Amino acid sequence: MTLEPAVTRESQRVVIVVPSSGAFDARAHRIAVGLAARGHEVTVIARAGADLPMESADASGYAIRRAGRAVRPDLRTPLRQMRQLQAIAEQRATAIDLVPSRPDVVHAMGLMGLPIGLAVRDRLGGSLVYDARDLYPEAGNLARMPASVRHLVGMIERRWARRADRVFTVNDALAGLLQARLGCAPPVVVMNASDPRPDGSPGPRRFHERLGLDPAIPIVLYQGGFSPGRGIGELIEAMSGVPGAHLVLLGYGRLVAEFRARVDHSAAASRISLLPAVAPAELLEWVASADVVVIPIQGDTLNHRLATPNKLFEALAAGVPVVASDLPGMAPIVRELDAGVLVDPSAPASIAAGIRTLLEAGPEERDARRHRIQAAAASRYGWQTQFAKLLAEYERLTGRPW
Repeated sequence: MTLEPAVTRESQRVVIVVPSSGAFDARAHRIAVGLAARGHEVTVIARAGADLPMESADASGYAIRRAGRAVRPDLRTPLRQMRQLQAIAEQRATAIDLVPSRPDVVHAMGLMGLPIGLAVRDRLGGSLVYDARDLYPEAGNLARMPASVRHLVGMIERRWARRADRVFTVNDALAGLLQARLGCAPPVVVMNASDPRPDGSPGPRRFHERLGLDPAIPIVLYQGGFSPGRGIGELIEAMSGVPGAHLVLLGYGRLVAEFRARVDHSAAASRISLLPAVAPAELLEWVASADVVVIPIQGDTLNHRLATPNKLFEALAAGVPVVASDLPGMAPIVRELDAGVLVDPSAPASIAAGIRTLLEAGPEERDARRHRIQAAAASRYGWQTQFAKLLAEYERLTGRPW
């Protein structure tokens, strides 16, 4: 029998650009952790953030360097957008000085990370990956702009993206649209998966401990950004129809004060808590502490309709069933795995009914579902499967094994 020669893997350099402080960027964190664990030199270039150091080292072995200025989350939309553009310009101007040496790969996260990634690649060399995690002209505030503005943003994205060496995205539906819009080769799909928790390990009780709740009270969890179109208001209203359960809103963003006020005026206010977001390295233990994860993304934009967000895969990895929007992005995965209940996200009564269905399931049904979705999270929808696709593409770009 002939043995295959062992692959010798040399340390290579990666710069990951994020157009935010990077504190809660789970995708960037997973990539950086995986690369650092394989012996590569990883530098994350992020934007300045309130109370965050300009330089730090993550415990997983990668460096974080910040540039520019923090953008206050409470600014009104036009002023916030102007400040965002200023922050991006400052980050671009100083990013090159933060890169210690010539990178092998520059991995630009999102549309606003792309001009910074281009500047680093053009000045220092290496291959550039554009990680298009959304349909940007149909995402966030841009989706609510006049058609002329969205068309201009689309033209800018196309021009920038065509200068990249490769385009990545997060699901097949987005890949097809991006290929047509950007005029690029078929994007490489690397889903927003997570490493699963050990199947059968004791479930943590972090929310009960943090909030001093009776251990018998079921926890309903929303975690992620507090921003428009996420269905948080509808979920708060839905809790009036889920007696006995406690809702935790675990997150961050510019609408924290607005949702806190909505909670205060809710009939279920005593059963709803807002908690600050936790670091990506800790998040899965908090998600696993819930009984149900709710993902009520609204179908108000094409980007939302096709979304397969981090929080879906984090719930799968934790073995927690989901109440999810019946939208084209998430619904096929939930149906395939029987991972929960699909609902009309615009109707609080539908969300409440979905939560009750999962909470009323018997022990055997709950246990079977948990094992089923964790098995999927360890295979097709696990991070190691997705990370292998990223490494293979990096190898094609650099000609060396990763």
